[in-house]
Amino acid sequence: MWWYALDWLVSLALCGRVIMRRRPVGVSLAWISLILLTHVFGVFTYLLFGELRLGRGRAARARRIHEPYAVWLRALPGRYPRESDPDRPEPALARMIQTGIDVPVLPDNALTLLSTTDAIFDALIADIDAAQHTCHLAFYIWFPGGWGDRVADAVERAAARGVRCRVLLDAIGSAAFFKSPLPARLRAAGAEVRAALPAKPWRFLFERLDLRLHRKIAALDNQVAYTGSMNLVDPAHFKQDAGVGQWIDAMARLQGPAVEALSVTFVEDWELETGEVCGTLDHKPETTPQPAAGPSDVQVVPSGPAGHSGLMKSILLQVIYESRSELVLTTPYFVPDEALVTALASAALRGVDVHLVVPAKNDSKLVDLASRAFEGDLAESGVKIHLFEGGLLHTKSITADGRLSLFGSLNLDPRSLDLNFEITLAVYDPDFTARLGALQQTYIQDSRPFDLAVWRARPFTTKFAENTARLAGPLL
Repeated sequence: MWWYALDWLVSLALCGRVIMRRRPVGVSLAWISLILLTHVFGVFTYLLFGELRLGRGRAARARRIHEPYAVWLRALPGRYPRESDPDRPEPALARMIQTGIDVPVLPDNALTLLSTTDAIFDALIADIDAAQHTCHLAFYIWFPGGWGDRVADAVERAAARGVRCRVLLDAIGSAAFFKSPLPARLRAAGAEVRAALPAKPWRFLFERLDLRLHRKIAALDNQVAYTGSMNLVDPAHFKQDAGVGQWIDAMARLQGPAVEALSVTFVEDWELETGEVCGTLDHKPETTPQPAAGPSDVQVVPSGPAGHSGLMKSILLQVIYESRSELVLTTPYFVPDEALVTALASAALRGVDVHLVVPAKNDSKLVDLASRAFEGDLAESGVKIHLFEGGLLHTKSITADGRLSLFGSLNLDPRSLDLNFEITLAVYDPDFTARLGALQQTYIQDSRPFDLAVWRARPFTTKFAENTARLAGPLL
């Protein structure tokens, strides 16, 4: 009897905590339902995954070290005055991002869009081989084999010739890398290799174990940088047993002032994980101003549980509600909340040509089921859904009205929006947007349209599974 009373007491107390956390209503109700229906399982699951706990020490360190980097970022526009059209007004989205996280728009950048595995790794390895001072790599996954080994060879060569090489990899995403001989090889050559966000099971009551470093950043000599969706993996070697085909990715190669903003993001991440300061304001050549490289205005947008809560969702909603003619989104994982669904449906209903491109097959069955429920609802509102059949489409991109692009590591799901450390480029340039839009069109051409009639006629068991998965969306 006492155990039964204690069970209810703990469950009700935890429900009270959920209420006081003031999370979105759907998220709160989902957790309360899980706790009251399953008791011990729900309590344990909430303690593991219910709150954004970085850990007291890590959270305090993140707050302590951030301000010098924020000052660094705020000072960048003064060091990179616009060379073309200095009176060009900044878009509302740019002002919103700068107000939210102190990241300014940086002008006069050149962006090369790389959309094949060979092109991405050929360019990256060539730039690593050309590096003279620093080689900074931060990735979610580094997987041994094929191109992954060739990147390791390039880093090993760079370190051996005296380049300061720092490699920061997610402890869970790159578990196979850390179990391989590659870390020892790189360290023996002089490279520094660290695991980010190590998962310590005995710490689950104090920090959340599934907060991950999902960024993809390569910054070389503060002259060239890469970001996008590609991990350091060879698709021919990675997850071949998942039954979804090879992963399809894209990366942007940057030159110009925005490179320094990506470098700042890396060095802050490095200090947060290691306690070591690797980028100081007076450290040449890290902070040597770069000449204008191209026409693109770029805003580097880091996001994560240590930063401004809810900012990335606000950015997405701003882009969707500002769109007037065309909106194209590609993402491997589509589990939106009600606000995002409403925004996309509203855009389609007011006449915006909205296209959503997602994989026909997903490596997560639960995400696949939840996505289909949302996709059917959006299709009924006029959103054109395209199911990509050329592999697991992993490119994360948004183009709006031929003038604005969002491109980086961010998925359209709760994990990316709330839990992971992500990196996104906001690019205010019609030329880059046109090139990214052309790539999105190749994905659409390799897709089959979502069949609304078939979706409506699906059997009850499928409907029930999809709707159940949809209810779990806030918990994914």
